[in-house]
Amino acid sequence: MTEPKINRTKHLHVRFTDEEFHKISSQFSGSTCRKLSEYIRKKLLDKSIKIYHRNQSLDDLMAVLILLKDELNAIANNYNQVVKKLHTMDDCADLTAWLPLHEVGCKILSDKITEIKSRINQINDQWLQ
Repeated sequence: MTEPKINRTKHLHVRFTDEEFHKISSQFSGSTCRKLSEYIRKKLLDKSIKIYHRNQSLDDLMAVLILLKDELNAIANNYNQVVKKLHTMDDCADLTAWLPLHEVGCKILSDKITEIKSRINQINDQWLQ
C-alpha cells in the first residue's frame, strides 16, 4: 500500500524578491505540506493543497474558557482551605473570628459566579450572531 519512491533528478532554480518569498512562506505555513519544495511542486502542477483553517471565534472562546477554568480552580482551592480550617476549630472564639472571614469569602465567591455567568452570556450573544 505504500507509494513507490519517485526519484526526482531535474532541478529548477527560481529567484524571488523578499516580498514574494514572504508571501509564499506564509501560504506554505498555512498548508499541510511538510516541505516547501512539496508545496511549490503542488502549486506549479495545479494539484490540490489542503489549507489549515482556524476559527477565530473558537480560539477566543477557548481563551475565555481557560481563564474561567483557572478562576474556578482558585475558588475551589480557597473553599477547600476554608472547610479544612473549619474542621480544625475547637473554640467558640475561633469560630466567631472565622465567621467574618467566611462572609468575605462567600461575597467573593458570589461575585465570581456572577462574573462567570455574565461572561457565558457574552459568549452566548456572540455565538448566536
